[in-house]
Amino acid sequence: MSQLLQPRQTLRTETSGTECQVGRFLGGGGQGEVYEAKLQGASVALKWYFPHMATEVQRLSLEDLIGRGSPDPRFLWPMELTSDSQVAGFGYVMPLRGSDFRSINDMMREDDDPRLTVPTFRNKVTVGYQLADSFYQLHAVGLCYRDISFGNVFFHPETGEILICDNDNVAVNRQADGGVLGTQKFMAPEIVRGEAHPSVDTDLYSLAVLLFYLLLVGHPLEGLRETAIKCFDIPAAKKLYGTEPLFVFDPQDKSNRPDPTVHQNALTFWKIIPKRCRDLFTRSFTDGLRDASHGRVRETQWRALMIELRDMIVQCNKCGQENFFDWDSTRGSDASKCWNCQQVVPPPLRIKFQTKSIVVLGAQTQLFAHHIDRQRRYNFDQAVAATTRHPSDPRTWGLRNLSGSKWVATLPNGNMTDIDPGRNVRLAVGTRINFGTAEGVIEQ
Repeated sequence: MSQLLQPRQTLRTETSGTECQVGRFLGGGGQGEVYEAKLQGASVALKWYFPHMATEVQRLSLEDLIGRGSPDPRFLWPMELTSDSQVAGFGYVMPLRGSDFRSINDMMREDDDPRLTVPTFRNKVTVGYQLADSFYQLHAVGLCYRDISFGNVFFHPETGEILICDNDNVAVNRQADGGVLGTQKFMAPEIVRGEAHPSVDTDLYSLAVLLFYLLLVGHPLEGLRETAIKCFDIPAAKKLYGTEPLFVFDPQDKSNRPDPTVHQNALTFWKIIPKRCRDLFTRSFTDGLRDASHGRVRETQWRALMIELRDMIVQCNKCGQENFFDWDSTRGSDASKCWNCQQVVPPPLRIKFQTKSIVVLGAQTQLFAHHIDRQRRYNFDQAVAATTRHPSDPRTWGLRNLSGSKWVATLPNGNMTDIDPGRNVRLAVGTRINFGTAEGVIEQ
């Protein structure tokens, strides 16, 4: 491939006039090429457009995005335009994605590549939370992304943090009349039909598709209708995703159920995810298919759901696999069996707060500021409490105070005791803990 720029080539940013030295080639796409570069000694990413893509419309769009600034650090946002009198076109610099971030495609892989860490449920729902919150921040300032899909999101396999790239295609809501329409599998049906342009409403559909892929490793519209297609051409795709879309788990129409020989993932994981999660997906791909303005699930609803899913996770004592303990499920005895080994998973200890939120107290449970103070924004940077095993009695568990404030615990016998920072309170049914901003009671 003939590269547009060469290593050690020096460009200048247009606003500050700072020198930008081109480094190694990172990759190319439909719009241009991306390089690692040095800007005032710091590593950045440099995107340079192909000549036919370096239009005045694209330049004006970038200038607007740079002037607005990033709505959230998770977006690898354009920082400054770059140009050179000896090279046609222009480019821009943006933050460089760390090498420890992986493509979200890796969450869908089913091979046995030893280099890949299999994402846990906790990791997946943390990614889901990050996705919902990121696009909430973007939409809150009147912008739409236009192309939410696999190719634009990267995740950290240990923390669940995400980074979102290709932000030069972001546009003002309902003003995206040209340019990128999206990736077909993720496009809202009205875009596939040619009836609408990208907007916040179409972003919400694409976000729901991505979350469905994340948790069920399949597409919400690909079932028996897809496997019946003999030639997957443009008319067939338009029918499947646009003119006749049907949710694979539509409660009224079972004609597009997942094919057991092709779509095993969706069939398996649909039984695993909690009822409230199934309900939101059902709304997204029934009402949301028909009513773009009112039927789609908002980012804030997805965000709250992902937090609840994190708080439902319990490990199987036999095989160690994560399960969701679904306390409002209507599936009877199956709700208490491990999906992996079918061992009965007994009701775990959990702490129930006055706000009605419930957190399973398992081996890796942490409480955060949003658990004990509903006015605090969700944040996983610093835990305020964590479950701990007794050093000499592995059957006994406690909750350690990692905050800077004293708690007051009321024990099952009615005695009250202070839990200073760094100290533990034994996990026992009936114990009440006053965290200062909220009170929780341990139940089973």
